Amino acid sequence: MKILVTGAAGFIGSHAAERLQQEGYEVAGADNFSDYYDVSLKQKNADALRKKGIEVVRIDLRDASAYENLGRDFQFILHFAGQPGISSENYFEDYFSNNVIATQLLLNFAEENQDLRHFFYISTSSVYGLEATFPETVAPKPASWYGVSKLAGEQLVLAKSRSNEMKASSLRLFSVYGPRERPEKLYTKLIACGVKDEVFPIFEGSEKHLRSFTYVGDIVDGIVKAVQKHGILDGEIINLGADEEHKTQEGIDIVEELLGKKIQLEVKPRRQGDQSRTLANIQKAQKLLDYNPKTSLKEGLRLQVEWYKENQ
Repeated sequence: MKILVTGAAGFIGSHAAERLQQEGYEVAGADNFSDYYDVSLKQKNADALRKKGIEVVRIDLRDASAYENLGRDFQFILHFAGQPGISSENYFEDYFSNNVIATQLLLNFAEENQDLRHFFYISTSSVYGLEATFPETVAPKPASWYGVSKLAGEQLVLAKSRSNEMKASSLRLFSVYGPRERPEKLYTKLIACGVKDEVFPIFEGSEKHLRSFTYVGDIVDGIVKAVQKHGILDGEIINLGADEEHKTQEGIDIVEELLGKKIQLEVKPRRQGDQSRTLANIQKAQKLLDYNPKTSLKEGLRLQVEWYKENQ
């Protein structure tokens, strides 16, 4: 079975590509190597994939002509690529073009793959809104450009399923962390500040935020199970994440313990659209996929600290 993974040089996409290849799938990757963060980090991920026989093609999914560089023989497409985060430095046009326009063009391409069995859209808990504690049946209320644009992309994909044009699903991921996490994300940045004795900027009140911090390996487990059980997932939305929550301060305390030092914090103004609570409701994933995240926050952060020290 041949799988196309978009965003394959990114954090979660690179892990998924590796694991799917280990499971016996033939994996091809695509990524635009955006400068949203240090491109050399994405290149490292792509190099690691290439060493394992997974080629990552550089294409911009917003460019219709770019798809000429891809084959038309994929049985599965996993769409990770998109504009991430809720940074005030991003423009609405970035979210719209990367998360909506690119998704529609990729769907057009998917229809050209006559043997396509399933299209998986990688979504986010941000579509739920300021609190993400709900089952998949609850109406989304996104509160950021990121959440709005990801929901729009999700609906484009599910519309293909509703019209019987394509078998498709959406996987909503919750607060993923671990090795290869982007440098501006909570734990990579926190670990970096601790190792380098730098001040860590924390948004006002965020230390009290509750999160379903989910180790990337547990997320990939769910994605692989979804691919394997794709036959029962057409039109479905599935939450993937840890079904326990931790305050951000707990994570900070664990990183300080692992590093054996206190990290100086600098409080920054609150971010608009930042979620106050996420708790993955995974009853559906447990029922359909036998999904069972098992990595504790402390163990996951230990692995992330080790990765950072080896790769800084």
